[in-house]
Amino acid sequence: VGEISQIADNVIDDCPTVTSRILVNGAGGGTTKCDDEGNLIAVAGTVGAALSGEEGICAVPIEREGWVDFNSGVRAASEVFERRDTVAAEPMLMYFSSGTSGNPKMVLHNSGYAVAHLITAKHWHNVQPDGVHFTIADTGWGKAVWGKYYGQWLMEACVLTYDFDRFNAGEILSLISKYQVTTLCCPPTMYRLMMSENFDAYDLSSLQYSTTAGEALNPDLFNFWKEHTGLTIFEGFGQTETPLTIANLKHSTPRSGSMGKPVPLYDVEIQRDDGSRCNTGETGEICIRMEPRPAGIMMEYYRDPEKTANAIYDGWYHTGDTAWVDEDGYFWYVGRNDDVIKSSGYRIGPFEIESELLEHEAVRECAVTGVPDPVRGFAVKATVVLADGFTGSDELTRELQAWVKHRTAPYKYPRIVEYVDALPKTVNGKIRRVAIRQKDGADLKSPKLPEGLI
Repeated sequence: VGEISQIADNVIDDCPTVTSRILVNGAGGGTTKCDDEGNLIAVAGTVGAALSGEEGICAVPIEREGWVDFNSGVRAASEVFERRDTVAAEPMLMYFSSGTSGNPKMVLHNSGYAVAHLITAKHWHNVQPDGVHFTIADTGWGKAVWGKYYGQWLMEACVLTYDFDRFNAGEILSLISKYQVTTLCCPPTMYRLMMSENFDAYDLSSLQYSTTAGEALNPDLFNFWKEHTGLTIFEGFGQTETPLTIANLKHSTPRSGSMGKPVPLYDVEIQRDDGSRCNTGETGEICIRMEPRPAGIMMEYYRDPEKTANAIYDGWYHTGDTAWVDEDGYFWYVGRNDDVIKSSGYRIGPFEIESELLEHEAVRECAVTGVPDPVRGFAVKATVVLADGFTGSDELTRELQAWVKHRTAPYKYPRIVEYVDALPKTVNGKIRRVAIRQKDGADLKSPKLPEGLI
């Protein structure tokens, strides 16, 4: 979508009579712009294909049959809002999933979803009526209502909302001081970008509590935040389909790298493919019991009974995320089912390898994926964004490989290391490993492995 959007921007730049007024990213990957006269410009996507019959650029009037102008509808609507009694089990809200793999799905929730977020706000974010809570999340992401709306309003908390076109870590750190933010929640990626700033130059003394979700929290980031702010980052886990389901709640003792324990609303198990419960330390899928049906879990994937049946069956909701549980009941994230690398009979989770690479001073960001390998099935690959002052080289590659091999297990080290300027991400900051896999599937039919390494 980002590439398509850039094409659209170029079209606007090349046409001085056209000015950009509206940008819409469609679920099908299409991007649309409207000019000030209400003409729709559709660029290389679902909309363009539907209207012109081919991939490309076309312009159509906004009044075209089948299209509805939202602003005109709002202006024509009655000023009288008629109240209608509803019940908790009725549909209330629909999300689009973030679509890290495949097209986004429409996730339907009832009113129980809103009430379930009381745990999110009270027992995880730890919001207070006399404090200021700041969740950094684009409003196109379900995390926005996790941290800006339902639970926080029910808890009478003051909520800081700040919109930006591009994330600027220094700007965010200044806002914490300016508005005396007391509780903060943002994805690990954003915490990591804050780490790269002149961190100690900012006054963060108002902060009392920090939380994170969206991706697994790497231990180096956990330790940095503790060292420089005195605060523990309390990790939580949930999905577009759920509220907070696993977390380090307040008054708990987080373990670095663990996402915590199931919250009281849910019965959560780690299961094998056959539905049996995994043993302690064994990796499997995170599943949530649905009988009796708990509050907050999605009703269905809207108008998609097949996908719904693939996710909710045999009395459980199957999240598609994998983890393992230690002897004390703490859950440790491994990755999405699609992200787990199957190499020479081993199942390798990317998170562990990424965490070790991020401990190396040369690595600022990284993503671990599998690439096709004629012998192993898949080989482990690390796509790395280097820290300032470092340059990719064969010597550095060997050093990173040895770093992982000696800190994890010999079979887990990345046999391929690629250095890039930036990693592909969703609008909410999640790394899109699927985009890396898609590129490698096309470009690396038979990846060449480093000589002398087995």
